[in-house]
Amino acid sequence: MRHRPAGEIGWARRVRTVADAVRFIDAVGYCLLFPTERLPLPSLYYVVAKRVPVTWDRYTEKIWRWKDELGRKRLAFYAKYFKARGTFISLEMLPHLLAMRESAAGPGEHETFYAAGRISKDACVIWQSLEKHGPLATLELRHASKMESKAGNARFKRALLELQCLLVVVHFGTEQETAAWTSGRFELTSRAFPRQVSEAHHIAAAAAHAAVAQKYLQWHPNAPPGLLARLFRWSRDEAAAACSCRAGGGVS
Repeated sequence: MRHRPAGEIGWARRVRTVADAVRFIDAVGYCLLFPTERLPLPSLYYVVAKRVPVTWDRYTEKIWRWKDELGRKRLAFYAKYFKARGTFISLEMLPHLLAMRESAAGPGEHETFYAAGRISKDACVIWQSLEKHGPLATLELRHASKMESKAGNARFKRALLELQCLLVVVHFGTEQETAAWTSGRFELTSRAFPRQVSEAHHIAAAAAHAAVAQKYLQWHPNAPPGLLARLFRWSRDEAAAACSCRAGGGVS
């Protein structure tokens, strides 16, 4: 029997279509686009290709297209979240992760986040640009944020990553801006997924931690609290509390 990498799960059927991908993401709650040894999480690539390591092949091309379609059609949330890696979050789990991160932000809250030291000035500028102009492709967003130079591009990438790690900004499809690769489009989560942002306001932090932990433990029932603490950037006490009601059963 072929060895299954750490974090991957025993998914019975190979994922072949967008609908299959949505079912998988909904079942696991959150997963990576591509697997990585540093993160013990399931990945979409593994259940499509049923192998590692990742190579650029027909499976890679397929899920690369899917990440754009899933975001554009609002079938799943996609951003660089776990350690800046491409991450899918199901619509059911998104409110819990937003509540966990205390980032269910509405219009005009960029100044509040900046004043509290939660985002940089550059991230604040990008947030304002999206709020003013709506969803923008990468080059358009750099231009709107006045970060067109080489140094500005480095600042732009860092700031955009900040906003994705807070789940404030979501990947929202692609746009053909140049003759080369298509550019990612980005939108504020509050506009792309307003219902989930609204729901997050009614979820207490402890309840969000518990829901996120139980979803992980459903598929990895033997995971120790320390692993979840590292994965979700929790304190030991937060991880212990979140794991206190372990999910029963599940597939390992």
